[in-house]
Amino acid sequence: MPGDRRPIPLKILVAGGFGVGKTTMVQALSEIPPVLTEESLTTASVGVDDIAAVPDKSTTTVAMDFGRISMDDLVLYLFGTPGQHRFWFMWDELARGAVGAVVLVDLRRIDDSFAAIDYFESRRLPFVVAVNSFPGNGRFDDHAVRDALALAPSVPLVRVDARTADSCLATLIALVEHALARTEVRA
Repeated sequence: MPGDRRPIPLKILVAGGFGVGKTTMVQALSEIPPVLTEESLTTASVGVDDIAAVPDKSTTTVAMDFGRISMDDLVLYLFGTPGQHRFWFMWDELARGAVGAVVLVDLRRIDDSFAAIDYFESRRLPFVVAVNSFPGNGRFDDHAVRDALALAPSVPLVRVDARTADSCLATLIALVEHALARTEVRA
């Protein structure tokens, strides 16, 4: 039938440092019950994981989070990466076949963002930087954030509340548009 079109599957990573809201974003977006690999923080993480900015955090992703969202003719498969450096060996496998990534940022801990940004820049994988709405993050304008992160002008910078689906959806749309624009430039 002419009207029957198969949806186009796209793999999207949700990345960033420890405690920036990756799991929260996957949960807010997923139309299916998300697969989460959350485990309790233990005494082994004392001195390794800095929870000062997120003192109520009691769990962490130890492998990945997975969710799915359908948008028109697209089906986005969301893979939330683990944030701690000791789990980064998984990123290469998670990034394989991805069309792009959302790098979540908490401006209270901006240094935690550089490794994720460097990762996607070095692999030339399209990404957007999404400043998550933590207390105090609104006091920095986009120009100051771009300067602090040394973002290329071509990298989209968005504001997001990882707890709300509409805000997260706008971030995904920005990413897909960015990835498509980069594809058209190369063609």
